[in-house]
Amino acid sequence: MTKIENETQYNALMEKIEELLHLVTDETPLTDKNLVELELLSNLVADYDEIHYPIKTPSLSDVLKLKMYENDLTQTMLSDIIGVSPSRVSEYLTGKSEPTLKVARAICVKLNISPNIVLGI
Repeated sequence: MTKIENETQYNALMEKIEELLHLVTDETPLTDKNLVELELLSNLVADYDEIHYPIKTPSLSDVLKLKMYENDLTQTMLSDIIGVSPSRVSEYLTGKSEPTLKVARAICVKLNISPNIVLGI
C-alpha cells in the first residue's frame, strides 16, 4: 500500500498502529519488523491526516484567549501588558480589530506569540 484511499483503510491502519505501539519500545532495534511496519504505517497515516484533517493556524483571537487562560489574565491585565485599552483588547478577542505594528510587536515579545499568528501569515 502506497496511499490510504478511504476512511475504512485509515481506521484499519490506526488499529494496527495501536497494536504495534504495544510491541515497540525505545529499546527496540531499528531493524525490528514491528518497528519498521510501525514507521511505514505511521507515515501513511500522517500523509492521509495532512490531506483530510489539516490543522489550521490559530487566529490571534484564539491565541490571546489561550494566553489569558494559561496565565489567568483578565482583559484589563492583558491590556496593561500590551499597552492598549481594555476595549481594544475586547476588539482583538472578537476579531473586530487588528493590532497596529507597535502593538503586534508587544504581543509577540511580551506574550511570546509567533509573529506569523499575530500578523495572520
